[in-house]
Amino acid sequence: MQAYSAQYRDELLQRVIPFWLEHSIDREYGGFLTSLDRDGTVFDTDKWVWLQGREVWTFATMYKQVEKRQEWLDAALHGAEFLRRFGHDESGAYYFGLTRQGQPLVQPYNIFSDCFAAMGYGALAAVLPDSEYGPLAKSLLEAIIARRDNPKGKYLKQVPGTRPVKTFALPMILSNLALELEGVMGRDYVNKLVKDLAVQILGSYYRPDLGCILEQIGADGSFVDSFEGRLISPGHTNESMWFLMDIGERLGDRALIRKAADIVIQTMERGWDREYGGIFYFMDIKGKYPLQLEADQKLWWVHLESLVACAKGYRLTKDKKLAVWFEILQKYVWDHFRDETYPEWYGYLNRRGEVLFPFKGGKWKGCFHVPRAFFQIWKTLEAV
Repeated sequence: MQAYSAQYRDELLQRVIPFWLEHSIDREYGGFLTSLDRDGTVFDTDKWVWLQGREVWTFATMYKQVEKRQEWLDAALHGAEFLRRFGHDESGAYYFGLTRQGQPLVQPYNIFSDCFAAMGYGALAAVLPDSEYGPLAKSLLEAIIARRDNPKGKYLKQVPGTRPVKTFALPMILSNLALELEGVMGRDYVNKLVKDLAVQILGSYYRPDLGCILEQIGADGSFVDSFEGRLISPGHTNESMWFLMDIGERLGDRALIRKAADIVIQTMERGWDREYGGIFYFMDIKGKYPLQLEADQKLWWVHLESLVACAKGYRLTKDKKLAVWFEILQKYVWDHFRDETYPEWYGYLNRRGEVLFPFKGGKWKGCFHVPRAFFQIWKTLEAV
């Protein structure tokens, strides 16, 4: 598997990062333009705040961990300044959407805007430890932790009390965000937080009787037999498991690593489309019908995060099942998601693996999952 390391390094440095550097930076109004067509042409100028934070993180991380290229640091600072000026309301909550000029467009209903702003600021603080970005990241994480039992606040759509639930997305994101912010939060704080999150994820959201991570559970940890309660997301599960592997490696917890690796294997066996190949986006744990009409689509991030999970799991456990799944995924993603004509990768395929939308970025796809996955696989397989 080491032979793949250079393949991902070269794709990252020669075709992915240059694409975003050339086409995404809004030199007129600040921040990043992420709605980019197949060739990088801008087709919409609204700015999605969580993608702004993610792109700041990407360029700052490239500068810190790959090479100190000034153009990468300049790009990260360019995005962070836009976020700092326009990204949040008077209370400090980060909007979901802005106009190109930075005017508020979509209310701060989604705490993931805050999470990825913190992640971007934290990556810059690692590069510029005496800057304002460290305190910004620290205050944001503290606010997120304070809100985690009711992250949507007044924007919650459900009627309170009728069917109280807890969602997997926030503890999953926090298990990675906490590690990213060690430089501003301190090692002891982060160690305690990630230990608690690992216990919460495996003790509440993982159901051994069902062999899966549930996207929603009852407030008391119970199974909720509804559309939302039966929902599983194989990509979400696999992404969270490589976060737990990172935590396990950090803490020297071999049992946590082994458990996360086993869950990845379970998830691949359940989520793989035996007819057409690829991993389903959403599934119903009882084999019924997810509400999401896109459930059988094949998405870029689902497959790339699963590749990272298989690579890390194999490096840490040497379980040959993970090597086999890596090889299967490797062939699928390079055959279906890579654009042979233009840089960057497709994001959306139909169930048969045909390109559904050829654009390279939009409201949900930006400069994050592709470069992060390629970087992770490159460095993971170097060490196998």
